[in-house]
Amino acid sequence: MDKIRILLADDHNVLRQGMAQVLEMQPDMTVIAQAQNGREAIQLAQQHRPTIVLLDINMPEVDGVEAARAIVSTLSETKVIILTMYRRDDYVFEAIKAGASGYLLKEVELDELLEAVRAVARGEAVVDPAIASRLLTELRSTAKTSKRATEDHLTERDIAILRLLTQGLSNQEIANQLSIAEKTVRNRLSLIFRRLHLNNRTEAALYALQKGLIEDTDG
Repeated sequence: MDKIRILLADDHNVLRQGMAQVLEMQPDMTVIAQAQNGREAIQLAQQHRPTIVLLDINMPEVDGVEAARAIVSTLSETKVIILTMYRRDDYVFEAIKAGASGYLLKEVELDELLEAVRAVARGEAVVDPAIASRLLTELRSTAKTSKRATEDHLTERDIAILRLLTQGLSNQEIANQLSIAEKTVRNRLSLIFRRLHLNNRTEAALYALQKGLIEDTDG
């Protein structure tokens, strides 16, 4: 099995190096490079093409949001997880718009961080639960005034794929549920992203909730 190749980007050297040691101890992970600022993170990502970039949101020269945007826009196979001390909703929205696949607080438990890295490497999206609850509350509020007209843009198959995506299923698991090829799911998602101007699975899941395509189980 190929290891998850990780680029660490944080201007706090002790924190970054400590995290690198922990990640290197995992049998399925390897840290291929470390960056001290956003500009260096972009350069190293383009040079090494990592599986995952763990990116601090508050860095010198280029901040994490701009670095994430630059990395995601040029490296389609590289996923970005934002690590931050900030719970502010505007940071979350900006990170998601920039194409980040994960948004975690630095206070996250180690096991949760490792599982988040593995989940994003599988193509899933991860948002810290404390942040996600406020994010969903905001989107539910927005959804009350949002038109549910998606028929002009999405087929029934597209909507079915989006509903399964919001449950955290991988492309292969979605394919199994719908009895179609994994390649079909991948192609349809690419088309959906282009059509709706979405950057990643996180944005797609949020779009599905906002447009009322999935049931609000929390009432």
